[in-house]
Amino acid sequence: MKKIFIAAVSFLLLAFTATAQKYAIIDTRYILDKMPDYKEAQKQLDEIAAGWQKDIDGKQADLDKMYKDFEAEQVMLTEELKKKREDQLFNKEKELRDLQRKRFGFEGDLFKKRQELIKPIQDKVYNAVQKMAVARGYDFVLDKSEGITIIFADPKLDKSEDILKDLGVRN
Repeated sequence: MKKIFIAAVSFLLLAFTATAQKYAIIDTRYILDKMPDYKEAQKQLDEIAAGWQKDIDGKQADLDKMYKDFEAEQVMLTEELKKKREDQLFNKEKELRDLQRKRFGFEGDLFKKRQELIKPIQDKVYNAVQKMAVARGYDFVLDKSEGITIIFADPKLDKSEDILKDLGVRN
């Protein structure tokens, strides 16, 4: 039984090496960082996010002041007024959390804006990679920028510069 298993594994390994794959490695982070369109879109996103964060920080400062005032006046307030102020604080805090979620949460305004500005550029890079892969007969194109860990890659396999050239970013 062991001999059959070893023979089968050996046969599969031999078959796999006999049909060697042609592949290339690219770095999409490097490519995107070299593209002026991407830099401009990222700059716009940063400015939008900074504006939203400034607004949220202002509302947070207002909330902090309301808490401070409440703590200072709490001993002089009737139970009814105390309850009313606690409700106001609770509602203000909820509004702030909702605003943060709306702007920066999963599928929030920043996510949507990123999709609007960055996705077309990423699609452009993807299409250039796909075109190169078909034209040069690559079976695989691996991205070493995110997610996949490559312990060693022969630099001559890195086709990032070719993609930049195809996109008209490099001559």
